[in-house]
Amino acid sequence: MRTPLSWLAGRYSLEARSVRLAALVSVLAGIAIILTGGIVRVTGSGLGCTDWPMCTGETLAPTAEMGMHGAIEFGNRLLTGVLCAVVGWVIIAARLQREPAPKVLRGAWAQFWIVVLNAVVGGVTVWMRLSPYIVAAHFIAATLLLTAAVYTWHAAYAGTGDGAAAQEPAGARPSARCRSLSAALVAVTAALVVVGTLATGTGPHAGDSSDVERMPFNWTAVTVVHGVLAASVLVLSWWLRTALPREGEARRKTTVFLAVVLAQGGVGLVQSLTGLPSLAVVLHLLGSALVWVGVLQVHLTVRGRHSGPVDAAGGAPLSGPLSEPART
Repeated sequence: MRTPLSWLAGRYSLEARSVRLAALVSVLAGIAIILTGGIVRVTGSGLGCTDWPMCTGETLAPTAEMGMHGAIEFGNRLLTGVLCAVVGWVIIAARLQREPAPKVLRGAWAQFWIVVLNAVVGGVTVWMRLSPYIVAAHFIAATLLLTAAVYTWHAAYAGTGDGAAAQEPAGARPSARCRSLSAALVAVTAALVVVGTLATGTGPHAGDSSDVERMPFNWTAVTVVHGVLAASVLVLSWWLRTALPREGEARRKTTVFLAVVLAQGGVGLVQSLTGLPSLAVVLHLLGSALVWVGVLQVHLTVRGRHSGPVDAAGGAPLSGPLSEPART
């Protein structure tokens, strides 16, 4: 069936750099939506707009009487519109490539539907008067959007065939052990993010006022579990770094990831010891987004740095029939 995009693709084409740029902007927009959501929460603007999708029962935008809280909450809603435009840009750029980019296109459409999901969850958050469980789901949905954006960004580079992966020698390719370690690192980091939402749900920044319901957990205990998981991420990432080939891109990305996790841990420690000041909380949210981007980049790079079955000991592709494509 012919669609407007297929009609355009038959007449126009774009360079690979166009989809790379669009994919990068979608990652930045995903980080921005997490950051502005944090600003909404720490400023107590979560109910700045008292309804959804309208800001009030009668108006789409906030009124002057709603003050700064209404402007902050409405600004966060407007960013969702910007995000839709960016995702649309990625879809069009991927569809109009001279060489087909199916992975990029799938990732872009995944972002579109997750944006829709996130908007609905945001509306439910307002309707449920900032229930901490729905707020946590809203953050997880935003993180899921960032996951799809990073996947699309990675695919936009890997799909061109002219990146570092194609130029690395066999000795620089990670082994099967490294791929297992990177998968474990993603799993533990995901647990770290989820437990972080529990710490938020039991903490003082409810998003509107002290009357908003909080999760019935012990904040200190949840924070300790969060810290243990953070330490586990550090250990796993260091272990992965030592196992990776020195010359590979994966090792460089793991080194950067280690630095980001250390910085994020420092911010988390400061905010815990100083009574969770608003600025530190926002910086910690920004750090959580950067940590998630980093671990996905490490995993996708480690997973994608081999072209066939590999030797678990050294990481070099195996020779012989197993490494050759089947002939028909």
